[in-house]
Amino acid sequence: MSLETLLQNWQAVLTAGVVFCTLAALLFSQRGPDMAMIGGVVVLLAAGVLTPDEALKGMSNEGMITVAALFVVAAAVERTGALAALVDRALGRPESLASAQMRTMIGPAALSACMNNTPVVALMVPAIRDWAKKHRLSVSKLLMPMNAAVVLGGLCTLIGTSTNVVVSGLVAAKTGRPLGMFEITWLGIPLLASGFIYLVFASRHLLKDRRPAVSPSDDPRQYSLEMLIEQGSPLVGRSIEEAGLRGLEGLFLMEIDRGGHVIAAVSPTERLEAGDRLVFVGVVDSVVELQKIRGLRPATDQVFKLDDPRSERTLIEAVVSNTCPLIGRTIREGRFRSTYDAVVIAVARNGDRLQMKIGDITLEPGDTLLLEASRDFAEHQRSNRDFYLVSAVNNFTPPRHDRAWIACTVLAAMILAATLELVPMVAAALVAAAIVVAMKCISSEEARQSIEWESLLLIAASFGLARAMEKTGLAEAIAHSTIAAAGDHPHVVLAAIYLVTMLFTELMSNNAAAVLTFPIAWQTAADLGVNPLPFVMAVTVAASCGFATPMGYQTNLMIYGPGGYKFSDYVRFGGPLNLLVMAITVALAPLIWPF
Repeated sequence: MSLETLLQNWQAVLTAGVVFCTLAALLFSQRGPDMAMIGGVVVLLAAGVLTPDEALKGMSNEGMITVAALFVVAAAVERTGALAALVDRALGRPESLASAQMRTMIGPAALSACMNNTPVVALMVPAIRDWAKKHRLSVSKLLMPMNAAVVLGGLCTLIGTSTNVVVSGLVAAKTGRPLGMFEITWLGIPLLASGFIYLVFASRHLLKDRRPAVSPSDDPRQYSLEMLIEQGSPLVGRSIEEAGLRGLEGLFLMEIDRGGHVIAAVSPTERLEAGDRLVFVGVVDSVVELQKIRGLRPATDQVFKLDDPRSERTLIEAVVSNTCPLIGRTIREGRFRSTYDAVVIAVARNGDRLQMKIGDITLEPGDTLLLEASRDFAEHQRSNRDFYLVSAVNNFTPPRHDRAWIACTVLAAMILAATLELVPMVAAALVAAAIVVAMKCISSEEARQSIEWESLLLIAASFGLARAMEKTGLAEAIAHSTIAAAGDHPHVVLAAIYLVTMLFTELMSNNAAAVLTFPIAWQTAADLGVNPLPFVMAVTVAASCGFATPMGYQTNLMIYGPGGYKFSDYVRFGGPLNLLVMAITVALAPLIWPF
């Protein structure tokens, strides 16, 4: 379809206008990006450009369902504490932001060369988020570089991304021989190395720190808390610093009680022993993080006397009122657990550090108690006059460490099955998600909450816009017009094909972009009488490397919410990376596979 004919097609013109307005809304509007994308699809549906089936087809797309299932699997691994411990040991303690970025990029990039990069990102996001919080790093400075490194790592082997496999199938249909496992490696490794340099240096200036203006350590409530090193704990023999007990923001280790001998002014090199009682003062977020560390538990044995399994409980903040019958009595004397079916694990009082054991604290009006209790405690006690205020602490449930081996086994089986192509990735992810829920690694409620619905709606809506561009001929017209403008010089035409594929990748799914531009690229090479392989590789790289929009690649969407990013962050940071990868590909592809 020529551009002139296209202009006579009102549906194509309308589609172009809707796509432009949607991108403008994503860039400049304060509304959620999913609403902007869905709004564009609704307009095309109302105008008759899309049928209801076409508009809603993205909701049942394999990619969207795979990502949803992977969110559940990743949450289950995080919920059991398995991945956090592994990542913390592997990443260690970074000396600088650049060091932290390299640590979070090298491993995932290498892993993505051996398996599909979507599960790699799904697993790394929660682990890096917790690791960044522990070491007081901005997660927005880590997730986008990690994601880009994973995508570039996927270009190093045939199985690194689904796009590589799709293009290999298209080549096999033309020549009878698919691409070799390491054929793209000659181009992938220089792209990965160049990308690493860009990611580390550009992130200093082009990525904004998206941490909230109010730090968790600004919380005025300073809790006094005792934790016990259990027998057989992995913390035994490690120093305070090695155990990560100095890195939590808003937390201070006041002393260690070791068999009645109190160690004050604790040195970071002090080695931990089984039975040590650690006395902390810190804000609630830090207290929550302490509860997640394996081998460290509240020093009070009362938590094991509650009826509910510990994995079914939550943390509650309750402010003691002046009518509470336990006023003037210690927590032990008042038999708090028996009275309220909850256990006090920490106490905050006007910012004072309470230098005594929890059970020996005499309650006063206004004391804020951090309780471990059943999930329905807040609902039952909210109207109780014994407390001024009762509220649940968000994002806390005691880790299910006893289920860690199950979650890890399921994860390994899922990755192996998908990598060896025993079953499709979507089937492997769905089965894995079902197993971790059935085996109680994660509850069904937690599974629902773990899914980033905004990201899924973005993915689903992007398929509707992509279908409209294909159906109306808009995509084909843009491709032919751009390539025609490039003339008959192979290098210029190669750059034009890359540019068109990259543009489609940012607006469609990566596989749709590859399928749409591949036949155009192959025919263009035939018309020029040159080797088609440089054009094939340009399509392969461009279809995978969409860094400038959240829709450019499904893993881009998986970091959108957790990183606190805005659409402009992708354009500012990913746009130059797109151009860098394009320049290297156009320069190297003809040298590796001569015209």
